[in-house]
Amino acid sequence: MAEDLEPTAEEKAKFEADVLKAAEDAMKLDESVSGSECHPEEQGDEGSSPDAPADASAEQPSDAASEQPAEPAAEDPTAALKAALAEANDRNLRLMAEFDNYRRRTAKEQLELIETANGKLLEKLSEVQDNFERAFASENKAQDLEAFEKGMQMIYNQFAKILTDAGLEQIDPTGAEFDPNMHEALMQQPSETVPEGHVVTVFQKGYKLKNKILKTAKVIVSSGK
Repeated sequence: MAEDLEPTAEEKAKFEADVLKAAEDAMKLDESVSGSECHPEEQGDEGSSPDAPADASAEQPSDAASEQPAEPAAEDPTAALKAALAEANDRNLRLMAEFDNYRRRTAKEQLELIETANGKLLEKLSEVQDNFERAFASENKAQDLEAFEKGMQMIYNQFAKILTDAGLEQIDPTGAEFDPNMHEALMQQPSETVPEGHVVTVFQKGYKLKNKILKTAKVIVSSGK
């Protein structure tokens, strides 16, 4: 049985020939594949025509690139800063001009207001002057000194009222404590009735307009007993 299963010499020869042929075919296939990898451009030229889609696809990127819009140039920061500085300078110049106009207008209005106020005051004082002139006129001179004194008192009261209505206030600090902000001490003298550091006598009254001192009162201050 073992001898029947053993191949014959012809079968062995045929098998070896088949193996040799298969090996040769494999070698030829390897050479063909390696040759196609080393020359891909030749295969592409041989396997494609001028109208092949590959050429069209190769031209499309350049056309697409030419059709894309160019990117805008970046803004120059120096130019922007110069423009902002010019705008700020122009605004400052306008503000300065407006302020100068406002200052001039305000000064003019204040001057006009002062002149108007002085005009009203002078108008009232002119009436006092007219009364003095009438009192001193030769035809109005009274032989009675008492009547003349009464007329002078009336004119004085008129004059004092005008000044008071204008805001003028007398400073008469008799018996008050000496205040260097409102009083001017001419001298000191002892006093039995007035405490030390208080005004004994007012030599000349002072004046103030509202809360502003126009003239300090000249006084004599007590040095005590």
